[in-house]
Amino acid sequence: MNPSFFSPARIFSFLSFSTPTAVTVRSRQLFRRMATTVTNPRDPNTLSNYNNWRSAHITANFEILFDQKKLVGNVVHKFRSTTEAQSKEIILDTSHLDIGEVKVDGQASKWELLAPLEPFGTPLKISLEKGVQLNETIEVDIAVKTTDKCTALQWLTPAQTSNKKHPYMFSQCQAIHARSIFPCQDTPDVKSTIDFNITSPLPVKTSGLLIKESHPTTESESQLYRFNQSVPIPSYLFAIASGDVSEASIGPRSVVATSPDKLDECKWELEADTETFINTIEKIVYPYAWGQYNVLILPPSFPYGGMENPIFTFATPSIISKDRENVDVIAHELAHSWSGNLVTNCSWEHFWLNEGWTVYLERRILAAIHGEAYRHFSSIIGWKALTDSVDHFGHDHEFTKLITDLKGKDPDDAFSSVPYEKGFNFLFHLENLVGKAKFDKFIPHVVLHCLQVQIPRLIRIQSNNPRLLQLRPRSLQASNRTRLGQMVLRPRLPPKPEFDTSLVDVVYDLANKWQTLSGAESSFKPAASDLDGLTANQILVFLEQILRWEQPLRPELSKLMGDVYGLSKSENIEVANLYFQVGMKAGDQSVIEPTAELLGRIGRMKFVRPLFRNLQKANRAVALETFDKYKDFYHPICRAMVEKDLFGKKEN
Repeated sequence: MNPSFFSPARIFSFLSFSTPTAVTVRSRQLFRRMATTVTNPRDPNTLSNYNNWRSAHITANFEILFDQKKLVGNVVHKFRSTTEAQSKEIILDTSHLDIGEVKVDGQASKWELLAPLEPFGTPLKISLEKGVQLNETIEVDIAVKTTDKCTALQWLTPAQTSNKKHPYMFSQCQAIHARSIFPCQDTPDVKSTIDFNITSPLPVKTSGLLIKESHPTTESESQLYRFNQSVPIPSYLFAIASGDVSEASIGPRSVVATSPDKLDECKWELEADTETFINTIEKIVYPYAWGQYNVLILPPSFPYGGMENPIFTFATPSIISKDRENVDVIAHELAHSWSGNLVTNCSWEHFWLNEGWTVYLERRILAAIHGEAYRHFSSIIGWKALTDSVDHFGHDHEFTKLITDLKGKDPDDAFSSVPYEKGFNFLFHLENLVGKAKFDKFIPHVVLHCLQVQIPRLIRIQSNNPRLLQLRPRSLQASNRTRLGQMVLRPRLPPKPEFDTSLVDVVYDLANKWQTLSGAESSFKPAASDLDGLTANQILVFLEQILRWEQPLRPELSKLMGDVYGLSKSENIEVANLYFQVGMKAGDQSVIEPTAELLGRIGRMKFVRPLFRNLQKANRAVALETFDKYKDFYHPICRAMVEKDLFGKKEN
């Protein structure tokens, strides 16, 4: 979402902070060496001069070479000038790319890679013979190969896939990793339409709609897959995957794609809820804009729960729990089809505008389906995740703010539940402050007026349109205005809302019974029937409550819990993950081996990072041995973050 319109600085004029600046001292010096007109871009995590040129359309032509673990081809940008012929060079983001010939409007052009500026990569400077008039376009064609240092792509051997038959590759470009696939303006502040022309020996999925697939010739096993994305998207939503995948319908406008041996169970897991989720959020915002909503269940090394790539959400196999208890991830990624994909934060400093809104919409979907108490129940789970993140960073840390300062910093380092849950709580507080009925009118209003709109028009809409549904600060008491400002700008936890605890009280009571077992006498006798009628999410709250105890369970009680309730053998990874953390905190040695085993079959950072943090406290030698054993299984993003957790941050 564009913070120049829907940021607290605009909607709540009592807040005063500057529009995000884009460059550190080092990058300002670099820009001066580039001798290019720079007029204060808003994103500090790009080295491109995107304020002088805008990529309006991208054509990506790549061949997938599994044997070399490379993409080879060319990318063509159609750039629109945003100055009156003032800029005579184009600066693009790159990271560890092999650049070949560069052509401008069909003619060879001078280019050079400038000095790297980590963690942002190496700027590609393309020289022009002359400037281009305002709004006129030029076409830049760049030959490119990825390298073995590409951070956006993961290449899997057949042995790393579920059916062990074919290799697999997939991308993860958020936050600033698209630049390691092709030269681009790698910022959410720029959106482009995209044509994908991908040649591969295996089926291909992208963040575009399939137009055509050719048939392999006798000379080659590969075939050409053509896709188009007609809705402008930022670079972080560029997505590509290729492997042995099959499809099955999960709704009138949706399919699930995954390994053939997993297709039936994935179809069963998702077909009951996907179209219901879509219909529900369409009533909250407005109709779905992307045509198809599909889900690609990736191999287990995928580092996130899901990635909201248009057309195909990329999702972790950990949501396939055989009980339909983890499909909330799909509600979240679907909600991104409005908040994030259509209306996008201008920089990663404002990431909460993507994720806070998406969590809010996700929980509105779940409330419409399961009842308001379920929304509060989900929010209680989220509050625990938020407190964990704040405790991890430190209560006064910059990354516990909603709006963060990322100048000179890697956005991946700031990734946590803070933008998700603190952002949600800010919006939930607004809803309670102005009333749900009024806030319901505000939701589609914000999305419609921010959709694909450039900043000058946004300002006019804001200043000339008093219909911000009376969310103006003049209608709020001074104490509420102050509180809102503190929630946005200050670190630490926000004030805790008064949640409906009706769905958690029963599990709090069960946790209290377990706590009595640590005393001298207790009449409580744990039995498997204690969990009768509880959902997997309620079991998670039960385990989280135990994790909060200052005095952990005794080791023998941890083992008893795992045995009686079957938690150590749970097929629901969410449940197993938390139980192992309870066990490690308790000093229960029986969970060490299964924890290490779990770390070898799931690459989702939500599980991997806390499990490694706890494992190294319980047995650092096993933690290091486990990481060394499985590090090549993890996606490069996950591997880098775990290395920082285990060994500390490396200095540039």
